[in-house]
Amino acid sequence: MNAKRIACKAAKTVAVFLVSVLVLSLLVFVVSRLAPGDPLVSFYGERAEKLKPAERAAAEARLGLDQPILRQYALWLKGALRGEFGISYKYKMDVLEVIRARLPFTLRLGGIGFLLTFFLALGLGVLCARHEDKGLDRALCKIGTVTSCIPEFWMSLMLILIFAVSLRVLPSSGAYDVGKADDFGSRITHLILPLTVVVLGHLWYYAYMVRNKMLEEMRMDYVLLAKSKGLGRKKILYRHCLRNVLPSYLSIMAISVPHVLGGTYIVESVFSYPGHGTLSYESARYKDYNLLMVLCILSGALVIACNLLAQALSERIDPRMRAQEAIDTWEADTDG
Repeated sequence: MNAKRIACKAAKTVAVFLVSVLVLSLLVFVVSRLAPGDPLVSFYGERAEKLKPAERAAAEARLGLDQPILRQYALWLKGALRGEFGISYKYKMDVLEVIRARLPFTLRLGGIGFLLTFFLALGLGVLCARHEDKGLDRALCKIGTVTSCIPEFWMSLMLILIFAVSLRVLPSSGAYDVGKADDFGSRITHLILPLTVVVLGHLWYYAYMVRNKMLEEMRMDYVLLAKSKGLGRKKILYRHCLRNVLPSYLSIMAISVPHVLGGTYIVESVFSYPGHGTLSYESARYKDYNLLMVLCILSGALVIACNLLAQALSERIDPRMRAQEAIDTWEADTDG
């Protein structure tokens, strides 16, 4: 009975994921084509403005843009189910090849930023909770509040102005110096400023969340019992409170992927870092429909998957949700 319930739940989760991605693809397809702009400019460049009406009609027919929107979507979906997503209007090559070439840059920036953010946030949150209402806690809270209120694009511009323009110690754009694609040091120096913005833009939000959760745990009855038995604040904090907070923190990490991913895309655009963020901006700006569709679906699928993962983690790790699930199962079996 339990295995059957798990299988049904997994099937339901997969169905929700697939339907959500399908709806997302339809929305992106329709909105992108209704938005103002000329996709022929992306394909033909400045020559698109000089095309005669007959030539323009032939060009639109060649790209499949002369059909009704829903008909275009049906043709695109049919090709997508076969793994064919078309060519990029701007790059004149298969969409998947364009995305595959840029993927490592986004994974590097977003992945390292994600891990640094959550390890540092956990450490800062615990540190503040340990020194509640003391000078260190108040100082970190004030600094964190200021940094979390600064928009990422503005922070990026300030760092470029200070470290790239004024001090000239770090590069302002790109992923490596010209002709140094294989130079590890060049790649690291180009990563410092974007990575700093990604981390600072999200660090304190999650550190403050950890701090508050730790303080809530410190006020629980079992903590008073532990103190009455002679356990010190430090031991209670790390051995009991932190262990109880970690399950919910793992769920928060999964839910936060869209937040960090969006910040990474913004940072890439400002620093001209050649990842999916810059590629998404270019595809939207130049009406590169096929490229924009795949990028939006990949990002949306990741967001949906992470939300479903967060829900699953909460149900499996959080003892309160496990207890509720056991009660629901018992009631269902009793009714049956």
